[in-house]
Amino acid sequence: MTTISSAGTVSGAGAGFLDKERTIATAGFNRWLVPPAALCIHLCIGMAYGFSVFWLPLSRAIGLTAPKACPDMSLLQELFTTTCDWKVASLGWMYTLFFVFLGVSAAIWGGWLERVGPRKAGFVSALCWCGGLFLGAIGILTHQLWIMWLGSGVIGGVGLGLGYISPVSTLVKWFPDRRGMATGMAIMGFGGGAMIGAPLANLLMNYFRTPTSVGVWETFVVMGVIYLVFMMIGAFRYRIPPAGWRPEGWTAPNKSNAMISQSNVHLDNAHKTPQFWLIWWVLCLNVSAGIGVIGMASPMLQEIFAGKLIGLPDVGFNQLTVAQKATIAGIAAGFTGLLSLFNIGGRFFWASLSDHIGRKATYYCFFLLAIALYALAPTFAAMGSKLLFVLGFGIILSMYGGGFATVPAYLADMFGTQFVGAIHGRLLTAWSTAGIIGPVVVNYIREFQLQAGVPRDQLYNTTMYILCAMLVAGLICNFLIKPVDHKWHMSTDEVARLQAAGAKREAAVQHGSFGIGKGGLDVKAALFWAFVGIPLAWGVYKTLESVGKIF
Repeated sequence: MTTISSAGTVSGAGAGFLDKERTIATAGFNRWLVPPAALCIHLCIGMAYGFSVFWLPLSRAIGLTAPKACPDMSLLQELFTTTCDWKVASLGWMYTLFFVFLGVSAAIWGGWLERVGPRKAGFVSALCWCGGLFLGAIGILTHQLWIMWLGSGVIGGVGLGLGYISPVSTLVKWFPDRRGMATGMAIMGFGGGAMIGAPLANLLMNYFRTPTSVGVWETFVVMGVIYLVFMMIGAFRYRIPPAGWRPEGWTAPNKSNAMISQSNVHLDNAHKTPQFWLIWWVLCLNVSAGIGVIGMASPMLQEIFAGKLIGLPDVGFNQLTVAQKATIAGIAAGFTGLLSLFNIGGRFFWASLSDHIGRKATYYCFFLLAIALYALAPTFAAMGSKLLFVLGFGIILSMYGGGFATVPAYLADMFGTQFVGAIHGRLLTAWSTAGIIGPVVVNYIREFQLQAGVPRDQLYNTTMYILCAMLVAGLICNFLIKPVDHKWHMSTDEVARLQAAGAKREAAVQHGSFGIGKGGLDVKAALFWAFVGIPLAWGVYKTLESVGKIF
């Protein structure tokens, strides 16, 4: 039986090492150790964004120097063939599997996470994500696409969902004074995972490449081992605050804010409120616009600017030689990396800003700025201004990342902190939906424009205006968000019983810091931050190294 004394000390006799009771912090704990624990997990699962680095090598896994194509092969046949190479388009379905299963698993197991705590969820996430990589390696080695889809896509996608939401409610509870900043610190890691993972994967593939192997399955295994170690460190460093804890010297602000509820809404009721579905559409529409651009960032830059990227302003994309196209493809890779950098920075910047201007005002900024920038993108392209074009999309991607990082705090403001992790999990079905809507809108309109004979440098003009319309709809949804009706609020007694952690009477829950203050960057915290910061800094360096080629 686990009990918490009035001093905040914990007795966890009989609790397993993964049980929630074993993660309750005791006196002297520094809350600044929790964000880097979350980063350990998010920087690993964030490699989902960087999986495109494997597509071209895998598309010639049999042919080695060139794809061994079977033009008449159906997708069903492709799942089981051992004699033909896979198409890039078929490999690209991995993205859909990732984000569909991320949203679905977060929705299904979000309530379970709240019951068992972040450590067990992080542990299971590590097993799924890394186990998915190992199973994916078997699929590559045996050349069975269905095994790769099942391993990396389905099982790995479940790991993504559990790992993504595992720190959310924990960080919100540890930082009631800085909700947006806290979730931004963790969730920025998901945007940064590809910056570390993509160049690491390239290094490993080059190391393992032989005359008989493109080096991908070996890379999956090595990365799986590295990620397993990092994710386990993160899972076992998670701590949750004792019931009734608040930062030393901090009290809830007296100034009332109608958009920040002091009450809690039960998980079973949150989806019955209009606020949940309005925020769902706010996230879905913001993400749909951004994720469509991420998926087509490289070809978009190449087709719009073409020869301008290599000092040939009058040469269109179709007039470029094979060698010139290879050169601008490398330059476009730098653009993709730069967008990732903005994605990361936006997660921290916008989430932190939301602590000062409010969540609703932050989303107003997202939609209004993005509408203006998408509308101006064709003008920037017509002007031939690479700087304005790249900067505009960098800001857009910062708001894409900022939307993810700000939404947990938005939910906490609306529904309270008691079930925010599970509610956030259900809301992530909006991401699954956006992962289909965004790429479909951008890709299919591009194909339609190509068939209609539209010049390549104007292929995306109509797309930009359609994305503007989607963002206008998101702006209206954000405007309609009001405080949750009092009828959905849990009573004080209900909340106290849930937070008492085994206490028989709600009166047993005392409030205070229990010797756990606001904390600061002591030696232990500084070392842990360096542990996750050094790989992230290396990823930033590799990105900036590539970006220099654009200008």
